[in-house]
Amino acid sequence: MSNQSTITKVALPYAEALLESVKEIDLIDKTKEDLSLISTILLESPDLRFFLKNPLIDSGSKKKVLSQLLLNQVNNYVLKFLQVLIDRRRISLLDIIIEKFFELVYKLESIMIAKITTAVVFTESQKESLIEKLKTITQSKQVKLVINIETNLIAGFIVQIGSKIIDTSLSGKLKYMAFYLNSI
Repeated sequence: MSNQSTITKVALPYAEALLESVKEIDLIDKTKEDLSLISTILLESPDLRFFLKNPLIDSGSKKKVLSQLLLNQVNNYVLKFLQVLIDRRRISLLDIIIEKFFELVYKLESIMIAKITTAVVFTESQKESLIEKLKTITQSKQVKLVINIETNLIAGFIVQIGSKIIDTSLSGKLKYMAFYLNSI
């Protein structure tokens, strides 16, 4: 069992518990906003990330910093949830827990996540066209694109939905041709 799968198995129950608790009180949308804010803060502050993940810093200090930082910015359920993560020494998994929470919410809301890897930035019309095609292919009501720019693709793009991959990139076609030619 890989380390990543172990971490995911530890993080998933926390994401599920958070979703269940906010679903009961109809705070899913507010919690999504709050967790997006927290993700942004963590992304922009490597010092805060290091502080929270550091096992040598006592939990009281971590709670105090998060309370002061997020007071009046996030709902109490999210703040209490973060305190539980600190108490259980799982705050280092916060990024993964947030990611799993969003995956569960999207599944609950029947939103299909399509990870797009492209060589160039898509225009809005290209995004809309791709979303419509993916809705048809997947028979989903909503499709959310997660776009990653990778210049080594040369041209085209790669779509990943779950375990299915559609590779329309020039780089992928060249690899396929090389594989075919090597097998002759």
